[in-house]
This record gives sequence, C-alpha cells and structure tokens, in this order.
Amino acid sequence: MKLPPLKALPVFEAVARLNSFSLAADELAVSQSAVSHQIKQLETYLGEQLFWRSGRTLSLTDEGRQYLDAVSSALLQIERASEQILGHEESLLRLSVFSSFAVRWLVPRLPDLKRLHPQLDLALEMSSGNPVLSDRVADCFITVKPTSPAFSYELLYEERLFPVCSQDYWQKIRRELSLEEVSGDPASMSLTPAMVAEYPLLSTYSIYDRQGGDWEAWYREAGLDLPKSCRLLHSSHMLLSLEAARFHQGIALTNDYMLSTRKDSGDFVRLPCHSVMTGDIFYFAWKTSRRRERGIQLLRRWLVSEAINSGLRPEEVSQ
Repeated sequence: MKLPPLKALPVFEAVARLNSFSLAADELAVSQSAVSHQIKQLETYLGEQLFWRSGRTLSLTDEGRQYLDAVSSALLQIERASEQILGHEESLLRLSVFSSFAVRWLVPRLPDLKRLHPQLDLALEMSSGNPVLSDRVADCFITVKPTSPAFSYELLYEERLFPVCSQDYWQKIRRELSLEEVSGDPASMSLTPAMVAEYPLLSTYSIYDRQGGDWEAWYREAGLDLPKSCRLLHSSHMLLSLEAARFHQGIALTNDYMLSTRKDSGDFVRLPCHSVMTGDIFYFAWKTSRRRERGIQLLRRWLVSEAINSGLRPEEVSQ
C-alpha cells in the first residue's frame, strides 16, 4: 500500500479549512515553518500544487479542492472508527438544513430525538439555499437537488403550496362573500380563484425566483392567468409571508411542513382551494462512503419516521 506522508494530511486539512498557515499552526500547536514544510512535502509527493499563494492571499487550486474532499472524508471516518473502538458513544453530527424547514418542522421535534437517542449530538448548519454537498459544510444534509453521485438520498417530502389566512381573516372572507360552512368545516365549502383574487395575496418570491411566481403557478394549476387586478405583497421568505398572514394582512401560499404539528398552526385556516406542486423534493442526503456510521443511520431512520408520522411522506414511496 503506497500512502502519502500521513502526518501532512491533518496539516493540509487545517490549512484548507482555516485558509491560513498561521492559524493552522496555532490550532495544531506547531510552528508556521513546520506547517509550510508539511504542505511542501505533500505537494512534492503528489506532484501537484495544492494552494495558490499571492502575498497574503491563500486559496486552494482545483487539485487542492478535489484532494480536500477526499482527505476530509477519510480523516472523519478514521476519527469515527477510533471513537467506536475507544467506546465513545456520543456522536456529533452536523446537519445542513433549510432555515424554514429547521424552524417550523425540525427544531420543535429535536427534544424527541434527544430523548430517543441521547448519544446523538446534532449541530444545525442553517442554509438559505440549497447546500453544497461536502464534508467541509456538514456531515449530512437536507437538500432538494440529489445530483451528487457520491451521496445517497432518502425522500422526506414533495412540496405543495396551498392558500392560508388567519382565523380572523377567514371570518372576514366569509362575511364579505356570504359563505356558509357545513358543520363548521372550511373544507366543506368552495372558494374559487376569482374569489381569492379579491384579497391581498402574500407572495414569496424566493420560491420561484421572481415576484409573484408562486401565485402565478397556483393560478396556472387552475388553468388561469394571474389576474392583473391582484394586489401582491412581496416577501423574500415564506416565514415572512406566513407571519403577515397571521396578522391578518392577506392570503399566503404555504406548504405542509410550515404548519405541521405546530402549536400555532391553529392560528391559520387552510382555504378550501386547490394546491400546486412546486417540483421541489426534499431528501436527507449523506455521503455513501459514510453509510455505515451509526449516527447518520440513526438520524436517517428518525427523520423518515417523523416525516411519515407528520404526514409529509407516505409510508410507502418509490425511491
């Protein structure tokens, strides 16, 4: 077995992660010259330059980025395997997750995860967009883009959008449109897209990357164009639109996990209208080479169970 200078690998990982020779030297409690020597030794062995150095600026080369992904993963696996042999039960996992999914669905359930698996220490890495699948970012991910062949994926949720408003706003709509419920159930009624257009529409432009894109898709699902007379109120995030709906400012489009088993979900009424699929499919993702890690598999099974129990995912799905 032909291996590179093994002492140089943790040094390379530290320099790449901290983007600094001096900071890596401080972390590893060695001199900066020792760090430089180890990197030079590794570059000589590989026959490739791993870093670009320009004055005080340091950056990875393309070869360096490629090597870092492999080295980081290998060092993590060595660390996990050593912890198991040493009898260390605690497992620290970094999960990169969309902010809205974390705040509205995941975080309220974490006490149950801790109760069931006290040895699992979960650190959340909040993501405003789709995360880069890399060990440098996190150990596992919730993503809507299962594109990396190095990762395995477990389906959690296929997103759909439906209109909601506050309880008080629903009573206002009922009075103004002279709507009558059967047995107090809003679902027993029918609210047409034309009726919905009479009220301010709270739009989240990040969903379709353009203002009003969510409501355009909702009307298109009904075979209609978005009425030009619509009053659109724009927000950058669904959390903001939902809060605006809570305070009686109009009708918002939201999804299942935003209202899933939350104590405040009773503040909202789901309007008796159609829904629209966004095309986003949420997956739990982990690097296939780390599939045997107990912590990742515990988290995977728990997430799938919670997704099924909360109605996000059917019990039987085709992967």
